[in-house]
Amino acid sequence: MEKETKNPATKKKVTKIRKIQKPKEERLSIPLYNQKGEVAGRISLPKEIFGQKPNRSLLSQAARVYLDRQKPPTASTKTRAEVAGGGRKPYRQKGTGRARAGSIRSPLWRGGGIIFGPKPLSAPRQLPKKMRQKALATALSEKLTEKSLTIVDKLDFKEPKTKKAADFLAKNPLREKKKILLVLADKTEATVKSFRNLQKVEITRALDLNTLEVLKFPGLIFTLEAVDKLKGRWEHGDTQGD
Repeated sequence: MEKETKNPATKKKVTKIRKIQKPKEERLSIPLYNQKGEVAGRISLPKEIFGQKPNRSLLSQAARVYLDRQKPPTASTKTRAEVAGGGRKPYRQKGTGRARAGSIRSPLWRGGGIIFGPKPLSAPRQLPKKMRQKALATALSEKLTEKSLTIVDKLDFKEPKTKKAADFLAKNPLREKKKILLVLADKTEATVKSFRNLQKVEITRALDLNTLEVLKFPGLIFTLEAVDKLKGRWEHGDTQGD
């Protein structure tokens, strides 16, 4: 800001510039665990991904879009124009004592067309890229606020060992959760085979993570490399994860 003052010696106005101090950016710092469940240090998370305010309406909209895209409606009924037959008028217009009718394929007749029946959608629901990014960040922020998200430094599985995977879950702070989503940077064969026999765990990649998965699972476990991959999605515009 500029402030004008008068110099008594020269009687001239002197402009002084005061520097405005920018507020310091707050960082989200949470514990970083190792594979044994011990605290190995702390990690700072970006606020644009893990520090968003709650937005229930956006999460609800995103969930509907993902559910619609998972199972598109395929049911289809025939209208009176699509039902075979019915080209001839069944009987004359007057003199029969019956209600007038122009076709036996009218929706009022048995075997006729269906009124307002289900039809496949030609254009499924879409979610703009910025809204998709915002919804995912909001869901992750909510999990972090609820203390339902943990980060481990790495998972070292040189060979498939279900016992080793079960031991890892038993020592993790989220061990009481009924279902856990394990988010990795890349799926390795040894890691996938180690966790695939555990019913409470599912595995996904950071590049494939979407809002519906975050909302569906009570607990999320990220590896440190997966968090870096997630940051890369924000830097490159979140082109994946649909």
